[in-house]
Amino acid sequence: MRAVLLILILAVVALLIAIATGFLDISQTRPAKAPDLSVNGASVTARGGQAPTFDVETGSVAVGTKPANVAVPTVKVIPPDNQANQVSENTDSAAQ
Repeated sequence: MRAVLLILILAVVALLIAIATGFLDISQTRPAKAPDLSVNGASVTARGGQAPTFDVETGSVAVGTKPANVAVPTVKVIPPDNQANQVSENTDSAAQ
């Protein structure tokens, strides 16, 4: 029960942050109208009425790529003392 309550609280906070930052814009385009009720003895009938409508606009998040140059370090492997005469290097030409 606590987990459900925590999730609901987090959802409301996220909704409030989205509205406050302008990421989410909600505007009512048609108001609600209650139905007309008529009572005839024991029967009740309802006519008309309408549900409200809302226009919701959300922001967008753009994700893209761009070229970049990244420096790649060289790696030297130095074996134990008995093989000290051999040194292996990892350079750009060896990586390809």
